[in-house]
Amino acid sequence: MTLVPHYIENLEPYKAGGTIEEIRKKYGLDRIIKLASNENPFGPSPLAQQAITDHIASLHRYPDSGGAELRSRLAALYSVKVENVVIGSGSEGIMSNIMRTFLMDEDEIITSAGTFIGFKVLANASGKKTIYVPLNNYRFELKAILPYISKKTKIIYLCNPNNPTGTIFTREEFDEFYRHVPERVLILLDEAYFEFAQDSPDYPDSMKYRYDNVITLRTFSKAHGLAGIRVGYGLAHDRLITNLMKVKLPFEPNSLAQAAALASLEDTGFIRKTIDTNRQARESLYTLFQDLGISFIPSYANFVTVDLGTESRVQAVHQKLLEQGIMVRPLKAFDLGQCLRVTTGTPEENQIFSETFRKVIHRLQDR
Repeated sequence: MTLVPHYIENLEPYKAGGTIEEIRKKYGLDRIIKLASNENPFGPSPLAQQAITDHIASLHRYPDSGGAELRSRLAALYSVKVENVVIGSGSEGIMSNIMRTFLMDEDEIITSAGTFIGFKVLANASGKKTIYVPLNNYRFELKAILPYISKKTKIIYLCNPNNPTGTIFTREEFDEFYRHVPERVLILLDEAYFEFAQDSPDYPDSMKYRYDNVITLRTFSKAHGLAGIRVGYGLAHDRLITNLMKVKLPFEPNSLAQAAALASLEDTGFIRKTIDTNRQARESLYTLFQDLGISFIPSYANFVTVDLGTESRVQAVHQKLLEQGIMVRPLKAFDLGQCLRVTTGTPEENQIFSETFRKVIHRLQDR
């Protein structure tokens, strides 16, 4: 008797990078610099931290099941109705609910190879046929997706900016793409790194496209620095949100997450500082990689990905950095084995990374 569907039995689970404590113990190091998970190096907003402290005494109470206050605040921020907003345990939690809510029978999914591995795991776990269209120059090539749309297509997942490459597709490209997508197909726009890209005139902010079949996903895990308490949100037509609300788990996100997210939305100065310092950090990384003659991908997010040519070279660089207490992310799991992703850190962390990376590259070249 088979208890587990074959697509679950054969599923490769999501594997995050090692923890700071694991690396500390393994290499006997006092200082660890984590530039592997696209987290905000400045932590959460002080207002969010205070909100968490203020709510600790009420942890014996269940949170608001529908997240009315946070949903209302997000609705006001984006000039939509509260019925257009859903919240969840990170944007991944909402992705999972989207799969459970809308996929039926012989439905199919389309996305690109070399995009967010969390979605790949969810798509494969759904048991539905998923078509992975290759990236072109590390970018989603929207026109290459169009020929794969069929009567069975239900969801098209687009990550913009794309994780792990940091690239975007433009307003012009999305406008042309949308013209050819049937209304019955849901376009899932993952904008986890929206804050870092929003100032670009070419970036197609999905909230400017109030289409009935577009679901926008955003998160408090990146620019807001709340990755540890998992809170994300989705924006879409009220008919889609109504059905998602039927499926989502009650009492998520937790009460601390809801309180911290509300407070973080008020700290616009903190977000602006995060965006501005990230831009400076990216530019310093560009300079480093140019000086070393290393191919890198210009990024619209809070990380920069480099192409080191081979998987073996990535492994060697990664290992040498770990031995010096610096954590970055090899991208083999993302189907980009020749690439390494570096999250921007604090100015001090970026300086230490630059000095260490330069030494590592020179040593490997001298072999």
